[in-house]
Amino acid sequence: MSFAAIEGQDRVKRILQNSLREDKVSHAYIFTGPAGTGRRAMAKAFAQAIYCKVLPDDACGECLDCRKVEHGNHPDLYIIEPDGASIKIEQIRELQKQFAYRASASGVKMYILQDADKMTVQAANSLLKFLEEPTSQVVAVLLTDNGNALLPTIRSRAQWVPFMPLNKSSMTKQLLNEGHPAVLVQAAVRLASGTGAARELIQGNGFAEIRNLVIQLTKESLSRLPSALLTAQQKLGKGELSEQLPRFLDMLILWLKDMVRLSLGHRDDLVYTDQTEWMTQQVYQYRVEHWISCLEHAVETQKRLRFHANSQLALENILMRLKGV
Repeated sequence: MSFAAIEGQDRVKRILQNSLREDKVSHAYIFTGPAGTGRRAMAKAFAQAIYCKVLPDDACGECLDCRKVEHGNHPDLYIIEPDGASIKIEQIRELQKQFAYRASASGVKMYILQDADKMTVQAANSLLKFLEEPTSQVVAVLLTDNGNALLPTIRSRAQWVPFMPLNKSSMTKQLLNEGHPAVLVQAAVRLASGTGAARELIQGNGFAEIRNLVIQLTKESLSRLPSALLTAQQKLGKGELSEQLPRFLDMLILWLKDMVRLSLGHRDDLVYTDQTEWMTQQVYQYRVEHWISCLEHAVETQKRLRFHANSQLALENILMRLKGV
């Protein structure tokens, strides 16, 4: 995979390609940024470029080394992923053991650490020692959604490479060109930081159904609250969508943002564009402060659910607040 094949992240590409051209590749990098921004693909492209025998600052994709990286069997490249919920010290020790041997003809050994922020304290301390005292020419790439969760001593020994969310309009254009429904694209590009992640959302189980449920429950909450509470219990409480409550809240927050925009007189950049007429009829039943309060409450509920608040009670409170109860 060449750098050009990765969407966006032009600044990251310049940093990495300049280091290759000038023979100043760092011994360690932290690729940090939201999920879906292409961190893993970039790390793989960087590995191919390092080992490529044809091009000085990119991967040709055709030489033997490029193909080995692509197929995951290059002898000098190691990819470490969490073992269960965390990266354990045994995994780092095994990495150090493998790196005690001399690299092949390339002369460079490289490892990619997926979800590096999930290292145990022992694993992180072991990695720190490895970063300080590499046994040979080594390039490390640590991938993480949150680079600040890494030990400060690790951060100080690696080059920080931030990945930015992709432009929403370009993501939208790409996904629409692929034939995905516009109503799903509008939601997905606001919940994902990259085209690939947005595509996975759209194609994933339950995404369209959750969107429809947001529409159903908001309509019922504003007109037949008891019906909304029953539907929520059946569908999200113990029903087939019970594990989708976080996604439901994501989609509900998008709906509430639309209502705030409409109450302020803005009809552009809406997510639920197919519901604009009905939403416009409803929005002026309440003052703008009501919709802002509902939005703030939904965001706060989302945070509390991460700490295991009662999900059914939290959901009922949101629906009652929509009605103004």
